[in-house]
Amino acid sequence: MPTRHDHTHALDEPCPAAQALYADALHDGRVTRSSVASVPCLTDLALLEPDPENREWLLPVSAFDAMTRLLHSHEKHITKRQRSSAKLTEMFTAFMDISAAAGSDDSPITVLEGLGTINTALDLAVSECSHELLTIQPEATSRGARALGEALQRVRPLVERGVRMRTLYQHAAREAPMTLAYLRFVGPQRVEVRTLEEIIERLIIVDREVAFIPAQADRQVALELRHPGLVAYLVGAFEQFWQLATPMEEAAYREADHEGITGVQRSIARLLVEGHLDQNIARRLGMSVRTCRAHIAKLATLLGSSSRTQLGYLIACSGILEET
Repeated sequence: MPTRHDHTHALDEPCPAAQALYADALHDGRVTRSSVASVPCLTDLALLEPDPENREWLLPVSAFDAMTRLLHSHEKHITKRQRSSAKLTEMFTAFMDISAAAGSDDSPITVLEGLGTINTALDLAVSECSHELLTIQPEATSRGARALGEALQRVRPLVERGVRMRTLYQHAAREAPMTLAYLRFVGPQRVEVRTLEEIIERLIIVDREVAFIPAQADRQVALELRHPGLVAYLVGAFEQFWQLATPMEEAAYREADHEGITGVQRSIARLLVEGHLDQNIARRLGMSVRTCRAHIAKLATLLGSSSRTQLGYLIACSGILEET
């Protein structure tokens, strides 16, 4: 039997064993404490609580209630860190005055290295946002509970100030639990969301005055752009994507055709014919590799393919790409 030590993983990572045991707990109304020893993430996520009448049993907690409790805990932690950041900002005021007097703050492009530095600059810019926040968020399906809590903490003051917020996700985000939870918390009347099949890398534009873009694939380096021409160009790119995107309340793909092939499967078929690997297809469409391969297997079954090479040929001959 696996031990707690064997079961170490981040809380925001999927855990099939925990999901299966949680389903059993919901079905039976309780599980034994000993059966949970091999999947401690269930109690770490507050999805189980002690039975007040029998310490040998644990009772399931609503997933939504458990998530809400954890988010509140994260928000308290974030608030504490923000207070610490405020003290650091106060300490650096004298140094910033010296820097400004020397004219070192006039560069329209600032290189930000490290997630801490990037998030600090981003938080400062967003905290000063007065009328509009534009964001493009690829890979929203990988958002964890901690990232969700930080996002809620960041946008709450903007909601209170009536800032208009527009966000572009990939279609796959429509089925991402954490993204959907974020939208439920914020509310559709406070943030407008549209989706595209494929979008560019992450982009954040504050009041059409400052923009943030990644400078490396691992997002450990970012650029803070304040050049009016560059920011205007990025705003124009965002607006073009926005016009092409589908509002959340509308269907992202057409229903399955008479052969049972869905819109997302036609998109995967197109990328397969172009020669892309599973990992690249998954990344471009904002889904996990496992989900992508499940769609590919479904395509192979529907088209009667017995190999990857034959699948590409059958896709090309089937005419389904002409329907995209």
